[in-house]
Amino acid sequence: MEINNNKTKEESPEEFIKKNIILTSVDKVLDYARAHSFWPVTMGLACCAIEMMAAGGARYDIARFGYEVFRPSPRHADLMIVAGTITKKMEPLVKRIYDQMPEPKYVIAMGSCAISGGPFAGSYNVVDGADTFLPVDVYVPGCPPRPEALFHGLLELRRKVIHPEVVKGK
Repeated sequence: MEINNNKTKEESPEEFIKKNIILTSVDKVLDYARAHSFWPVTMGLACCAIEMMAAGGARYDIARFGYEVFRPSPRHADLMIVAGTITKKMEPLVKRIYDQMPEPKYVIAMGSCAISGGPFAGSYNVVDGADTFLPVDVYVPGCPPRPEALFHGLLELRRKVIHPEVVKGK
């Protein structure tokens, strides 16, 4: 009820519903919840893992975004941060960890080596990027990328999960 110039004005039911009830789908609510609580699997392959660990420390505090729960088991994780060089010997193990993760699952390629092989590209024992055998959602460039770059990648992944229909640049 709204009071205007000592007169009372009743609100119509339609106006009340527009102001006080949010209509959405269950999928959108679940995507919003998922995007604000990623559980990364604990996995570091090379020097980029040091920067990933620094992101979890008090100085950078990844917890402020809701992503501090690094899981030791892939069965409890929904995000894989591939941080570092993937050797051909490690490729089947990384793929196995990815396959053990429950759906929906996401992948971030962190660092030049995880994106394209880095300075070792074309080497006899280095995989030329995680996207050759995993569906990568977000790329975080750098050698090694700073924790702030990882945060940017996580926020970009959050945006993609909340708005799957939006493609950057369109």
